[in-house]
Amino acid sequence: MTTKHFLFACLAALLPVAGVSAASPAKQPKAVYTKVFTDKDLVRKARRWYKDGAWACGFTKAKPHKMINPTEFYLQYQAHPEAWEGLFRWLQQTDLNAIPAGRHAIPGTKLTASVEDSENEDVSTRQSESHLKANDFMVVVSGTEGFLRLDHATSTVSKPYKPDVIRYDYDLKRAEKIEMKGGQFLIMFPDDWHVAKVKTSQKDQKLRVIVVKMPVKE
Repeated sequence: MTTKHFLFACLAALLPVAGVSAASPAKQPKAVYTKVFTDKDLVRKARRWYKDGAWACGFTKAKPHKMINPTEFYLQYQAHPEAWEGLFRWLQQTDLNAIPAGRHAIPGTKLTASVEDSENEDVSTRQSESHLKANDFMVVVSGTEGFLRLDHATSTVSKPYKPDVIRYDYDLKRAEKIEMKGGQFLIMFPDDWHVAKVKTSQKDQKLRVIVVKMPVKE
């Protein structure tokens, strides 16, 4: 066989057979981290409401984190406006640095605020969760809190619902990483499967966070 014929033979071996494509890795499903709304009118209305900011009732001590789902927030707020108004007014009127750690009733509401001085931990020690009967409202007073928001497409229930929590098995590589600094708040709705207090990129892992379980839209 001449050198020319040998080269042609090598090239032919590399080319796919007609009608047969080379095997490719299975395409992973698109990640989903929060509830998706297809009603465009509702989404536009919710975004206008969210941007207007009147819902905060004058609360200026912390800004909403960019990962909040504005449409879900709009619907949840409209279902229990008195609770959300009471929450934001209490936060504005309270010295969030000086209030003692522990549980505190929020006057004029049925809400309880949990003031927590704690630390982020390695993800292997933290449990995943979601809730059916509560919206997790969290405001970081100082420090930085780390979160994972889990991908619905690749996560599965590991422990069935036990009031009021569901646990999940999840792919860490598919999780959405969030760092929330002091002066920000975040709301994890029932469709936001998450892991809280996960170690961040910051040197100091200590934080003060206030958590309030808000009522859900039935």
